[in-house]
Amino acid sequence: MKDAKVRLYVDHPLGDAQSVPLDRDQAHYLFGVMRLAVGAHILLFNGQDGEWRAEVVKAGKRAGELQCVEQTKPLQMPPDLWLIFAPIKKARTDFIVEKAAEMGALRILPVSTEFTNSDRIRQDRLQAHAVEAAEQCGGTYVPEVTELQKLDRLLADWPEDRQLMFCDEAEVGAAKQLAASSTEKWAILIGPEGGFSPKERTRLHAHPQTHVVSLGPRILRADTAVVAAMTVWQQALGDWS
Repeated sequence: MKDAKVRLYVDHPLGDAQSVPLDRDQAHYLFGVMRLAVGAHILLFNGQDGEWRAEVVKAGKRAGELQCVEQTKPLQMPPDLWLIFAPIKKARTDFIVEKAAEMGALRILPVSTEFTNSDRIRQDRLQAHAVEAAEQCGGTYVPEVTELQKLDRLLADWPEDRQLMFCDEAEVGAAKQLAASSTEKWAILIGPEGGFSPKERTRLHAHPQTHVVSLGPRILRADTAVVAAMTVWQQALGDWS
């Protein structure tokens, strides 16, 4: 069996002997950058059919074709966990999306708060970062990155069956930890660099699905808080326990 050292996300069905066409960018990456040739094997996933080992059957500068040989991993879905965060500086927002994808978020929702520093995002670019994270860490599922929306609107339409882990920086040093729960649907909310406004904090504390949590004795940067919060949730309620 040939080793497959390249892993690629494709928007195409995968299955036994399935043919997978490559677009120009994919062909350039595989044959121009990675220098693969006909007969080489790579790993494919599409977020639905698990991971498949495929063979290069056609290789060109602008196109190519792969053929699935065997399934190497079944689809592994993450827990039903949303990550909600306020965008910050570009590189650090990219980091948040990448780590959320790696650590098992089902859905990633950027929100605008009263103190959010950035009032726009490139949803397509952030989605591409989620794809790249899944490619590099061996994931078989890619979380959806939604368009930016206002926190007030998200809370107004909040589903009754989803619990909300609110990481409140005002609770630094307090012994507020995540309690055990039989509920499977959760979301984690991380605020902007300027924190939440008094109005937002009051509304969140009064929300019936809110669980207020402290992330320890120190105030964390937003991108660090995402990793810390997801670690706490995964250890207590997720698929790490």
